[in-house]
Amino acid sequence: MSGAVPPRVGVVTFPGSLDDRDALRAVEQMGGEAVPLWHADRDLRAVDAVILPGGFSYGDYLRCGAIARFAPVMEPVVAFAERGGPVLGICNGFQILCEAGLLPGAMIRNRSLRFVCRDVWLRVETAQSCLTGDLTPGETIEIPIKHGEGQWIATAEQLGDVEAQGLVVFRYASRTGIVDDVSNPNGATNNVAGIRNPAGNVVGLMPHPEHAVDPDVGPTGGQPLFASLLHVAMAGVTG
Repeated sequence: MSGAVPPRVGVVTFPGSLDDRDALRAVEQMGGEAVPLWHADRDLRAVDAVILPGGFSYGDYLRCGAIARFAPVMEPVVAFAERGGPVLGICNGFQILCEAGLLPGAMIRNRSLRFVCRDVWLRVETAQSCLTGDLTPGETIEIPIKHGEGQWIATAEQLGDVEAQGLVVFRYASRTGIVDDVSNPNGATNNVAGIRNPAGNVVGLMPHPEHAVDPDVGPTGGQPLFASLLHVAMAGVTG
């Protein structure tokens, strides 16, 4: 993005967020302008994309993301998404997007009833999203997970729509792209690790791409995801 005004990417901090600073740092590392946003804000400060980060918003009381969904900032975030603005929910952010009705389904406790924290492989299912424009369906990327309630579930009707409309963005898989139960770390239905809305501008995933951009500390599977997000956000700046 040399020579161009970098896109402004807002990262919302809720009470209990803990990956907000990591997301801000990842945006900067990948060439964007990181803009901190607060849960009580009603103004998104003219950002070009929004990230709802991981953590334990409001202590995960009631259900994960159930209280954060009513934070003042979510009203402009929903409006921004409905206008076609790129919105990314990571882990707890994914849970918030589902609670807000921006994405289908819900997250429940992992099948093992234990917190899981490890690197996993994801198979890319579609390039038609703000997060995967630089990727090819079928390729795999390595990204860490860390969650206790990451098992995505849906009603039979929701699941049918998700699969029929190609809304699955990532599935847990082996390094070679085999989708099976062995590769499913939390029991998610159909190995779903991330989904999108029909327009592709809203994406939620349980793995943490913000922890996978620096080769000095781990895998770099998050780099193409942030690159795609920034590219879509830049299109909004110049469009």
